[in-house]
Amino acid sequence: MSARLVVVGGDAAGMSAASQARRRKGPDDLSIAVFEKSGWVSYSACGEPYYVSGDVPELNQLIARTPAQFEAQAIGVNLHHEVVEIDTSAQTVTAITPDGNRVEPYDQLVYATGAQPVLPPIEGISLKGVFPLKSLDDASAINAAVPSAKTAVVIGGGYIGLELAEAFYQRGLDTTLITSGQEIMNRSLDPDMGALITNGVTDRGVKVITGLRVRHLTGDSHVTGVATDEGIIDADIVGLGLGSQPVAALAQTSGIELGSTGAVSVDDHQRTSVDGVWSAGDCAEAFHRITGQPANVHLGTVANKQGRVAGINLGGDDATFPGILGTAITKFLDLEIARTGVTEFEAIAAGLDYVTAITGSTTTAGYWPEASPMTLKVLAEKGTGRLLGAQIVGGRSAGKRIDTLAAGIWNNMDGVSFSMMDLSYAPPFSGVWDPVLVAARRAAEKA
Repeated sequence: MSARLVVVGGDAAGMSAASQARRRKGPDDLSIAVFEKSGWVSYSACGEPYYVSGDVPELNQLIARTPAQFEAQAIGVNLHHEVVEIDTSAQTVTAITPDGNRVEPYDQLVYATGAQPVLPPIEGISLKGVFPLKSLDDASAINAAVPSAKTAVVIGGGYIGLELAEAFYQRGLDTTLITSGQEIMNRSLDPDMGALITNGVTDRGVKVITGLRVRHLTGDSHVTGVATDEGIIDADIVGLGLGSQPVAALAQTSGIELGSTGAVSVDDHQRTSVDGVWSAGDCAEAFHRITGQPANVHLGTVANKQGRVAGINLGGDDATFPGILGTAITKFLDLEIARTGVTEFEAIAAGLDYVTAITGSTTTAGYWPEASPMTLKVLAEKGTGRLLGAQIVGGRSAGKRIDTLAAGIWNNMDGVSFSMMDLSYAPPFSGVWDPVLVAARRAAEKA
């Protein structure tokens, strides 16, 4: 009789775990059932703003693999099955399904419930025309609402807020972005770098209001405006980009230990505090390689890797998840924004002694016709020059340079050694000293 694996949550982490386990164990040894509360599995949530913007013309282009493809691997996909109880003593899950409650036994369980949008507790949040953006259903609903709108307000200046503002602007809406932070991306970048984003977004045609809190939303059945301390801003459509939080309440009530971040606590094999229960993705913690502390980041890169590690171990092999740097990238039109490692705020919270260097440069040789400005900020450990973090804001081809810095930080390089790495050079791509080398060296020299 085969063992039974139940996966709760059918996106990046859950389906990666199921696929890796199946590659190592056939149906005779391991049966796999995935319970997903929505109507979708294995899709790119990160691509949703680009469907709203029109850059991705069809919603189904965001689907990586269909349920039928998983079924062909003998991975049972159960859509519209919301798991509401996990009994870790009896080793069963209870799900609400279109046909009533279903109780399913398991020998091993993967908890991969992901994250959910943060919704402000304000009047009017349930009005028509007010949208979070997490699922494909959300993206579809926003896309359908845009043609009848003329004005849009985005509440929140993080990744989703910025990407929604870009999408609305590209669709021809008069767009305003409101953030309570000092600058856009204030939780991901330092204020001096965030100011470059705020100014860049404003220069490109979106009105940005910083340091302002929303009091309530106006309208009878459909939203008509956003009320703030400075008055009401007209809005036919409101996008919510206030961040996300791990979906971990079910784990907690099931006796699965949560960590200091509010996400599920896991070891480097993705095991939880309960035997036979694993967790991965946005709902799970990860080890931060710079701070040495647990972190909870909501990135598809991390979710896929953690899911892969869990699946490999479930399949009988041995794998460990080595941690994260929080490397991330986004854009607003031609303005690219990226970060890795720690910001100043994060370094202070972790008790790290550091120095910083900010370097202005161009994305190509300065004389090249397509040269665009870029600014780099690098943090290095005081005394050793070890690279701790980096942030980039600049024109096209600026952002992906963060990966070179991430590789150096990942491997504990100091800025002087990093600055001598043999990187490629030609005038259409960079100056003879790539800006990442210069920025790292200047930070290390200050250390």
